[in-house]
Amino acid sequence: MKEIKLSKDLSLPIDTVTQSIGILAKKRSGKSYCARKLAEGIFNTGQQLCIVDPKGDWWGIRFNKEGKGAGLPIIILGGERGDLPLEVNGGSLVAKLLVEERVSILLDLSLLRKYEVATFMTAFMEDLYRLKAQEKYRTPLMLLIDEADAIAPQKPQPNEARMLGAAEDIVRRGGQRGIGCTMITQRSAVLNKNVLTQIQLLICLRTISPQDLGALDEWIQVHGERDQRKTLMESLPSLPIGDAWLWSPGWPDEKGIFQRTHIGEITTYDSGATPKAGQKRSDPRGMAHVDLDSLRNQMAETMEKAKASDPKELKKRIAELERELKSKPEVKAEVKTKEVPVISDKQVASLEKLLDRSFNEFHEHGVALNAVANTITTGLRDLRNAIQVIAEFHKKSQSEFKPAVAQIFNEQKLRKVQEKVTTEFIQDQLSISKCERAILQVLATRKGKNTTRPQLGILSGYSSTSGSFSNSLSSLRTKNLITGSDPLSITEDGLAVAGDYEEMPTGKDLQSYWYSKLGKAEQTILKVLIDAGGEFLNKEVIGDRSGYSSASGSFSNSLSKLRTLQLIEGSKIIKAADVFFA
Repeated sequence: MKEIKLSKDLSLPIDTVTQSIGILAKKRSGKSYCARKLAEGIFNTGQQLCIVDPKGDWWGIRFNKEGKGAGLPIIILGGERGDLPLEVNGGSLVAKLLVEERVSILLDLSLLRKYEVATFMTAFMEDLYRLKAQEKYRTPLMLLIDEADAIAPQKPQPNEARMLGAAEDIVRRGGQRGIGCTMITQRSAVLNKNVLTQIQLLICLRTISPQDLGALDEWIQVHGERDQRKTLMESLPSLPIGDAWLWSPGWPDEKGIFQRTHIGEITTYDSGATPKAGQKRSDPRGMAHVDLDSLRNQMAETMEKAKASDPKELKKRIAELERELKSKPEVKAEVKTKEVPVISDKQVASLEKLLDRSFNEFHEHGVALNAVANTITTGLRDLRNAIQVIAEFHKKSQSEFKPAVAQIFNEQKLRKVQEKVTTEFIQDQLSISKCERAILQVLATRKGKNTTRPQLGILSGYSSTSGSFSNSLSSLRTKNLITGSDPLSITEDGLAVAGDYEEMPTGKDLQSYWYSKLGKAEQTILKVLIDAGGEFLNKEVIGDRSGYSSASGSFSNSLSKLRTLQLIEGSKIIKAADVFFA
């Protein structure tokens, strides 16, 4: 079986390609050399590789060790030695090329400005993660990111937040889609902690900074054991250049890896090596050949955009446009005027009087209608009470009535009389709007329970902050169909007017009811909490199980909505409401 050989005494299994790896060390301790050895091993086992190089140090991978012959046939996009240029807005296109063509690529970002790196990498990583969700594209790919703290910073700038989120998705969940990720940094203290703690295989070379050692400790607290921690931390400041600790509890088997080794020699040209005093480096020759013909059509759009954004081309085009503008005759704009009639003060006064009279008439009609509605409501309530008295009298005295009388007042016909009076007649006589009926039916399903105004708005399908919603609540209170302001509940009259409604289900049916009412994010998060059987979970665990980033605004909004509906309990640690387990 093929293995990835790092040193004489240590090899990694081929499924390393889909793992999350961190290579951490101070500068000039051999971390880039170690990363190059890992990249060569992955490529030589026939696996796909994508290297992200912010500094322009990796181009030597196309030459052999001496720089006099061919190295690895990896396509270089961008940088001074790129096979094709890299356009700042071409991240999505490159991700599509990488996934669909399944070629190995080196992305040289050294000629991009810092904000352009964020633009390119955000689109590239988001689309790489999205495209890899398709089953036909779920093949192994190692994404190796040098200077990873620039791509996944601990304190991102506003324009870097999306880039960090995309990096988190790849490190946390990329393995399920065939994406492994290797993060290389000389400052583990400034590499984002949410990314660092998700690393499965830790490769540490010499590290001396207290801040960086402290960042390593955070990974150890999540993954490592105390006795191994002592051995590692005590040796890191004095490790010779090229010596490395590999630590992976529970992978590739239950024994894991905890081993110190000296990284073996690389087979390609070390283009990122620090120049020595007095050393003269010759320009390497004999670069490995790559077939670009099949890629030129794919990259045509990128090349065209790169040309369009070239300062020389832009200056040339501006000069052409200025010449065209000067050669055209001056055109004078023709201004036309038109008289606009102005309303007189007398007409304004007449309109004001008309509006005042209309408003007063409308108010008087409203007061009269309200009085009629109250009278009808009171009369219907008295009529219903009278029917109930008749029903009770009939029930007690049925045996004494003659057959003809008993036939008239039997239970079935009495129910029909009650239904007709308490539903159809009331609904015909009282003006109930669509919004009011929706409110009544929601409160009817929750009878005996107080319902907050936001809850009522969500369940009825109307905005609780709208004017029409407030007017409907006011109208229902006037008709004595609901009580309270916030929370609210339904009256007996309201139950009679509500019409047909379904009782709130329980148990599994209650879970299904709420799943059908919620959006996708709220539904997924609630299911995670219900599946936990009433146990409290922290936000990070909920985020991992639901597939939504616990640091995102949409995640927080979903939790807030579930709390408003009283479906979950807790703030920092959260559980499903007890009603789901009754």
